[in-house]
Amino acid sequence: MLRQSGPISFARYMELCLYHPELGYYMQGRERTGIWGDYFTSPDLHPIFARLVARQAAEMWEMLGCPARFSWVEMGAGRGLFAADFLRWVKISRPDFLEALEYVVVEPGPRQRARVLDRVVGEVDRARFRAVASIEELHSITGCFFSNELVDAFPVSIVTRYGGRLKEVYVEAHGEGLRESLGPITDSAVAAWVARYAPQLEEGYRVEVNRRATRWLISVAEKLKRGFVLTIDYGSLAEALCTSTRPRGTLMAYLNHKATEDFYSAPGEQDLTSHVNFSALIDCGKEAGLTFLGLTTQERFLMAIGEANEFADLYEPGQTMDEKLQARLKLKRLIFPGGSEESQGMGNIFKVLIQGRGIPLPRLTGLKFG
Repeated sequence: MLRQSGPISFARYMELCLYHPELGYYMQGRERTGIWGDYFTSPDLHPIFARLVARQAAEMWEMLGCPARFSWVEMGAGRGLFAADFLRWVKISRPDFLEALEYVVVEPGPRQRARVLDRVVGEVDRARFRAVASIEELHSITGCFFSNELVDAFPVSIVTRYGGRLKEVYVEAHGEGLRESLGPITDSAVAAWVARYAPQLEEGYRVEVNRRATRWLISVAEKLKRGFVLTIDYGSLAEALCTSTRPRGTLMAYLNHKATEDFYSAPGEQDLTSHVNFSALIDCGKEAGLTFLGLTTQERFLMAIGEANEFADLYEPGQTMDEKLQARLKLKRLIFPGGSEESQGMGNIFKVLIQGRGIPLPRLTGLKFG
């Protein structure tokens, strides 16, 4: 295609690699997470992640006045592990909440939607579960829009400073492979984003511009009549992303649990991801009418929810001492800080952003330590 079309922006290249209807990484129906995938997510490690989030969801329902219908919309459900664990906990622990709950999965790929449906069969009444291809299929809801490691997978533009001027990275054919080239920034919104969040970008440095993230949040805000937006992902505020310690930006490729900066050798076969700029999400949310409720780390969020019952949700009935030890080790990986993206801890790498609409400023348990 590139031999015929000429260079394309990196954002367009990343979109094709990840979301091409047949060849895209996220559209093929392959195992992406877990031991047989390319990376681990929090739901892969232990059901405690979904159980604690479900506790927070039940509290959100109560803060909204226990409406007769509360829609929990999970965007990017993957293998459906989170959905199944969430629903199982609600069914056992909060049957009153279950009576009001509508669980909605937003997944663009039909094979992924079918996989999630297969996994949650038996956990919830089929009438209370829906799987749709996009947010646009939804009516306005009262409830919560939830995502875990979704925003980091949106296509990004890459901007660098070359010869004192801002340039955008393009991808072009070269021999039997692909290579980068530099060209003008054609979207004024990309240039405005850099001016706002990376005004001191140095010569030769790079920054990712995730315009898709802001458009996505605007769409979410338009569909939220009353309730919350809960976003969990790895990233930071803008000042922590655009620094001298990140001259190449944060973009990474993941294949077989190995992280590389080789973005061009396996298009469609590896994940491409960049850190989330939470400053941009907070600002965009405010402009779209969402109230900023808090930003905290995954460590503090899960610790705040779990401390009330000393993490009793961690164990299954009848577990042996060894099984309980393994569960505690998995919990440690979820909540303990890690020194870098390559370390074992997820606690401070992952952030939790909560925004809301149509409610007084609530005292959410998950933000207690934030």
